[in-house]
Amino acid sequence: MKTVTLNNGVKMPIIGFGVYQIRDQEECEQSVYDALMAGYRMIDTAAVYKNEEAVGRAIKRSGVPREDIFLTTKLWIQDAGYDRAKTAFEKSLERLQVDYIDLYLIHQPYGDVFGAWRAMEEMYREGQIKAIGVSNFYMDRLVDFITHNDIVPAVNQVETHPFNQQVESAALMRENNVQLESWAPFAEGKNNIFQHDVLASIGEKHNKSVAQVILRWLIQRDIVVIPKSVHKERIIENFNVFDFELSHEDMENIALLDTKESLFFSHRDPEIVKWLNSVKVRR
Repeated sequence: MKTVTLNNGVKMPIIGFGVYQIRDQEECEQSVYDALMAGYRMIDTAAVYKNEEAVGRAIKRSGVPREDIFLTTKLWIQDAGYDRAKTAFEKSLERLQVDYIDLYLIHQPYGDVFGAWRAMEEMYREGQIKAIGVSNFYMDRLVDFITHNDIVPAVNQVETHPFNQQVESAALMRENNVQLESWAPFAEGKNNIFQHDVLASIGEKHNKSVAQVILRWLIQRDIVVIPKSVHKERIIENFNVFDFELSHEDMENIALLDTKESLFFSHRDPEIVKWLNSVKVRR
């Protein structure tokens, strides 16, 4: 398994399995189990996904030693703040049935993220978390956050796919020693991505699917990626991306697809900020 080395020396697999929007508990458990059986050793969940319990059960069921699994979960806006973050973290541990988290992320850049980070820094120093990071922090927010905290986030998980390639953001993160991690690598199927002519032609050349081409493209950019599927055959397919390499021409052709815009929403849109803050882990 190819890994990246985070800014604190922790090694993180470059490909993992995501469970966003897998709300059915049995389906989530089975999908995570299938992923672990296929060779994945990183699982990404979040408190707001409401499937941490299913992830925990799958890890137990798999028989894969805990120390061989890189487990990520995330702190939701509702629990931003020093005291709330500590309580939320303990609840995530309980739901996941583990005694430490490999990577704990602030899920959204809203609320008392500075108070939450102080709590996360303490838990990191105590060994309860192996690495701490953020998610959905645009570059201005990330630089401000780095400037005013002792520990630089190890990871920033942001929307990254062929239509929103984050080239400038990736450069700034490298400059600040923050690892870029992609969410929505397949753009959730938008823009007819799985039938896109450029991606399909590259796939035909390598005898690979469009999904495999996209994952390989991200990996060759040293971007961590967490594809999601509930279909066993696709889970296996998505993991089999280390037996081919995209050419310089392939990479350049994919680069031309970049629109530099989100296909979902802007984290600077007041209505989106209001909506995200209205989402609750619990009532």
